[in-house]
Amino acid sequence: MPNIKAAMKALRKSKKVKITNDAVKNNIGRLIKKSRKAIDAKADTAKDLVQQTVKALDKAVQKKILKPNTGNRKKSRLMKKLNQIIAK
Repeated sequence: MPNIKAAMKALRKSKKVKITNDAVKNNIGRLIKKSRKAIDAKADTAKDLVQQTVKALDKAVQKKILKPNTGNRKKSRLMKKLNQIIAK
């Protein structure tokens, strides 16, 4: 436990930031799962779900919740899967 006032405040802040970051990451995970399931089922909503996921990934990268390469990798894999289904 920190003894200095500023360190206590920093600990409080970091806990709050962690909670918000975890919520964003969980949301992205849910969106990716939904998108993959929709793509596998060849649903009409697959394209919209992928767009939502890409938007969420871009926002997370912009806010530095995810690293840029991680966001790009996830987007690339999703789009690749979607394009394979559309091409068929």
